[in-house]
Amino acid sequence: MINSKNFNTTIEGKSVDLFTLKNKNGLITQITNYGGRVVNFLMPDKNNNVLDIVFGYETIEDYLNSRESYFGALIGRYGNRIANGTFTLNSENFNLTTNDGKNNLHGGVKGFHKVVWNARQIDIQTLELEYHSQDLEEGFPGNLDVKVIYTLTNNNELKIEYWAKTDKPTIVNLTNHSFFNLNGAGEGDVMSHIVQINANKYTPVNVDLIPTGELAFVEETPMDFRKPTKIGKHIKNNFVQLKYGGGYDHNWVLENWNGEVQKIATVSSPKTEIKMEVFTNEPGVQFYTGNFLDGSEVGKNKKVYHHRGGLCLETQHYPNSPNQKNFPTVTLNPEDKYHSVCIYKFSN
Repeated sequence: MINSKNFNTTIEGKSVDLFTLKNKNGLITQITNYGGRVVNFLMPDKNNNVLDIVFGYETIEDYLNSRESYFGALIGRYGNRIANGTFTLNSENFNLTTNDGKNNLHGGVKGFHKVVWNARQIDIQTLELEYHSQDLEEGFPGNLDVKVIYTLTNNNELKIEYWAKTDKPTIVNLTNHSFFNLNGAGEGDVMSHIVQINANKYTPVNVDLIPTGELAFVEETPMDFRKPTKIGKHIKNNFVQLKYGGGYDHNWVLENWNGEVQKIATVSSPKTEIKMEVFTNEPGVQFYTGNFLDGSEVGKNKKVYHHRGGLCLETQHYPNSPNQKNFPTVTLNPEDKYHSVCIYKFSN
């Protein structure tokens, strides 16, 4: 485990800390209220060797100085990309900060991943985080109050629940950006991991990784993960979508979406026999294979995070939904309450 003293600091007048959650089976995760980040997740492999399977750093200074700013973080107000950093809501145009070329990515320059959340550890298995996002923060309308609860359940689930409410119409799309390697963080790439995603369609993107608006079938393409498939099997195929993303960096359209929590994906490591199942009530999931990692980031235990060294399964609404009328809406009105659920369930 990481010493919580490594995170004891103050940022913009708010206290930062590191919180430890444990379940009755001995699983441990540590989370900091700086960006609501999952810092580590300790999981035994088939031989009962305890591995840390998420990317992160050992000190708050490392997070503040890192080039890769999303490891383990809560993402908001809008996970993924909004084209040209602009959208129209109720006939009013809003201009967002742009931090991915001409686009807005993961909430902007100072999204939820870079703020200090108010934290309260409810019990040894539960952490509550809250944040008040002011009207027009990063360009988004409305005062938004967000609550996130992390629970490490006795079913070996890391359950993440999100709630939000606003005082004027706005858009919301919250997610978590943990990078997983089920062989252990920093232990090579994830190309041998086996992935299955319950989706027969995905949202193709242009060269800027903005969805075109099409819902394309995965059948007879490298995007087909309906059956368990090694990540590396098709990632180097001559397929334009893989070229745009440098690998997998796309949103899959989940089957039978009705707003209820359902199992949507499974990842497993043949080496450690650790399995991760993903559940959500969201209509999509962004599957990302660490294509932009280049080995320059050195994480916990001086482990180097190499190209394609980790994978993300970010439960979400589709990228650029505010500008695509055929995508499920991300509008939140004052009379509405936003509620999103993501569960990562582990076994071996």
